[in-house]
Amino acid sequence: PSYFLRLRLEDNRGVLADVARILAVHQISIEVMNQRGAEEGEDQTDIVMLTHLACEKNIDAAIQRMEALPVVKGKIIRLRLEELS
Repeated sequence: PSYFLRLRLEDNRGVLADVARILAVHQISIEVMNQRGAEEGEDQTDIVMLTHLACEKNIDAAIQRMEALPVVKGKIIRLRLEELS
């Protein structure tokens, strides 16, 4: 299946690269991503992404590593997307 992920991150240089590196290590590819700019006076932003097909164990491992980063604020929201046929 594919996965929808929502992350709350510090709005700093290199944060997205750190997240993408963890996904790559766990063989997870991003299909679509959207980053909302931080509101004035805020230092955090939301990133929403949809992955290509990925193994659930890889998603679990990647989320665990990403949530351990000091720049990730709170739990990552994950929704598993199944194709109905």
